[in-house]
Amino acid sequence: MKIASRMENLSPSVTMAITALGRELKAQGKDILSFSAGEPDFNTPEIIKEAAIQAIKDGHTKYTAVEGITETKQAIINKLKKDHNLDYKLEHIVISNGAKHSLFNLFQVLIENGDEVIIPAPYWVTYPEQVKYSDGVPVFIETDDSTEFKITAEQLKAAITPKTKILLLNTPSNPTGAVYTKEELEAIAKVLVGTDIIVLSDEMYEKIMYNGKEFTAAAQISDDMFQRTVTINGLSKAVAMTGWRFGYIATPNVDLVKAMIKLQGQVTSNVNSITQHAAIPALEGAADETIEMMRVEFEKRKNIAVESFNAIKGLSTIDPDGAFYLFINIKEVTNDSMKFCSDLLEQKGVAVVPGLAFGTEGYFRFSFATDLASIQEGIKRIKEFVERH
Repeated sequence: MKIASRMENLSPSVTMAITALGRELKAQGKDILSFSAGEPDFNTPEIIKEAAIQAIKDGHTKYTAVEGITETKQAIINKLKKDHNLDYKLEHIVISNGAKHSLFNLFQVLIENGDEVIIPAPYWVTYPEQVKYSDGVPVFIETDDSTEFKITAEQLKAAITPKTKILLLNTPSNPTGAVYTKEELEAIAKVLVGTDIIVLSDEMYEKIMYNGKEFTAAAQISDDMFQRTVTINGLSKAVAMTGWRFGYIATPNVDLVKAMIKLQGQVTSNVNSITQHAAIPALEGAADETIEMMRVEFEKRKNIAVESFNAIKGLSTIDPDGAFYLFINIKEVTNDSMKFCSDLLEQKGVAVVPGLAFGTEGYFRFSFATDLASIQEGIKRIKEFVERH
């Protein structure tokens, strides 16, 4: 049996692989501390779980419309209006099985052979893989600590070619926690005026903000940006609903929405009907108090982790304004992040993700979406490892 050649261009997820290895070693009885997964350690808020139970009792267990039930789509519309003063209609929303599924649908219906997708690096591991699978060409714009891992308008302008189809923005960022300010987004928006470039704005971590900073959605910058932006979001991170698989897109481009529905209708059909009903209170703000509790706890962990890492000779990290990751600079120690992370796991039982997986060598990603005692012990082991090497 010959596997289809399209699979040869698809690489496995390094983050998933390291997380799985960590679990396997732990199951073998080894003392493993894992900071590799992008998953909150908190449980889903009770009010959301109760809504799911009630949905089952009420018999909401049948197929729904491919793009989602009206009530949940309306809750998304209301959320986008309340949070960002954006006006969408029911025909502008598609609910998918997590934001990863939303992205896959979008790339499949947008990209034709040779189309270029501009992706700032470091990037979430899934972006370039899905672009390549869709016969597109990832075009990377390199960033580093000096710009807080954010691209400039000048860099964007230099990267645009006649083949540029999409600009992919991720704010707050996985893996760096970088957040684009309103002014930075305005500068990017000016570069795009007069082009046909679509902006895919992945805003999954928008509710997890720190340092008193406010989040700005790409679509709210201007009418021009609203028309060209496809907002991608979900409930996995901020509402601790990773396993529920709820993502969505919002765009005024009705033709794009229809194409996504056509594709999804032949692949997965609707998102789990129970999840759709459980999502409504999350979108309407019923869990906001719990979300804020989680955010405050994440910020406490972040502050301790940032101070602790920056106190280790040879390591450094910026203080991120969002998400729940630190992107640790190890260039004074080594430029081989794969070996660093492999040796760290083998010798000290600490699982982190090499920067190479995110397209940027000389770093590793550390998730602080776990309890403080584990974070402190993990950093202690990393310090010992670095000092030994």
